[in-house]
Amino acid sequence: MDAPFCVQVKTRMQLERGKSSTGLLGAFQAIIKEEGAGRLYRGLVPPLLLEAPKRAVKFAANDFWGKTYMNFLGEKEMTQRLSVITGCSAGATESFVVVPFELVKIKLQDKSSTFAGPIDVVRHIVRKDGLLGLYAGMEATFWRHLWWNGGYFGSIFQVRAMLPKAQSPQGQLLNNFISGSIGGFIGTVINTPFDVVKSRIQGTAKVPGVVPKYNWTYPALITIFREEGAGALYKGFVPKVLRLAPGGGVLLLVVEFTLGIFRKALGPPYL
Repeated sequence: MDAPFCVQVKTRMQLERGKSSTGLLGAFQAIIKEEGAGRLYRGLVPPLLLEAPKRAVKFAANDFWGKTYMNFLGEKEMTQRLSVITGCSAGATESFVVVPFELVKIKLQDKSSTFAGPIDVVRHIVRKDGLLGLYAGMEATFWRHLWWNGGYFGSIFQVRAMLPKAQSPQGQLLNNFISGSIGGFIGTVINTPFDVVKSRIQGTAKVPGVVPKYNWTYPALITIFREEGAGALYKGFVPKVLRLAPGGGVLLLVVEFTLGIFRKALGPPYL
């Protein structure tokens, strides 16, 4: 199951209320049977458009916050504690870029969605709630990205320290892939409950005069836990981790390769 299927199935599983009646394959089969295979690709334009700027902001912010904290604390080298704090700060920064794209994606991938496409969703939201309506679910998105990046970058630091030192460029590539994949897995374990809450908040239509059932992140976590059990907080975990664990490894490879090119071109003082 490739990433497009994982994105759609994950969202459907997270929006499902009550105890899950289907697993990964069940949800996948149900979408094809009831709505057709084309539905698996619905809502993929926003995350595809977001991918490049999101990754750029993630690593630029991680580099910025890392240097800022090291200078502030007088540290000469990155530590485990700093790597976690830096990752969390990068995730918090990244969340501001992500929210509108995630909101449009959720609105399109909801089973009951009748929107014609991304532009239709944006027009509807702006007409109904104004431009700030595109930032519905900002608080939940903030926590989702803060915890994923904290787990991802913090794990990478620790795993790299535990792995045998690479003796060749190929060995370094392998170490980076392993570190990034483990980081992606751990980040997903930590942030999935926040992702479930974010999907619920962004997927719920606002009714004037009615307080939404899922409004703020931490109270919503408690509500889901009480009503649906702990397992509900990990709805969509399997398709999510299938995408983000190896994706975290590939991401680190690409970033390290790109940074290597710039280091050679600009020299150490600039990176």
